[in-house]
Amino acid sequence: MSTDTDEQLLQRIAGGDQRALRQFYERFHGVVYQFSLRTLHNGADAAEVLNEVMLEVWRRAATFAGQSQVRTWLLSITRYKSIDLLRRKRPSELLDEASLEDEAAGEACPASLAIELGQQGAQVRQCLDRLKDGHRQVVYLTFFEELSYPQIAEIMAIPHGTVKTRMLHAKQQLLQCLRRLLGGA
Repeated sequence: MSTDTDEQLLQRIAGGDQRALRQFYERFHGVVYQFSLRTLHNGADAAEVLNEVMLEVWRRAATFAGQSQVRTWLLSITRYKSIDLLRRKRPSELLDEASLEDEAAGEACPASLAIELGQQGAQVRQCLDRLKDGHRQVVYLTFFEELSYPQIAEIMAIPHGTVKTRMLHAKQQLLQCLRRLLGGA
């Protein structure tokens, strides 16, 4: 296992070090795949995005300016590659992000309640899957990747306040969904 920092790995990749790219892949493939899967809902598509992201890392490692964490930079690339794949696969179905925000969505559950209701994991997953993409991404990045709102705002290329608003709405929808599924109102 490499003891190089993420930044050092990127510097080595920028210098053409294929071993560094393999180490980088081993370190981040799960994060990239899971984040893409949350957007695309298809394992084959998420694997395709993973490959595209790692190719982009190989090509653009030298452009990393260190203004954010490597993980934030990487998830930003992943988000754009996932959206690009959606556009290529379903151009007539894809709406711009503003109209996606207005689109009616199902409801889902807050993470703290999900932990308390651990045995109802299937219901929690069902509720999470009903969230709009933007809301689901914010929940995923907050609770599963443990990123801050400013990091999420950078990854998603949206204002910090929008991240807060999406999280608020996501928590409300999650709570309503779980209450309905668990028979509590």
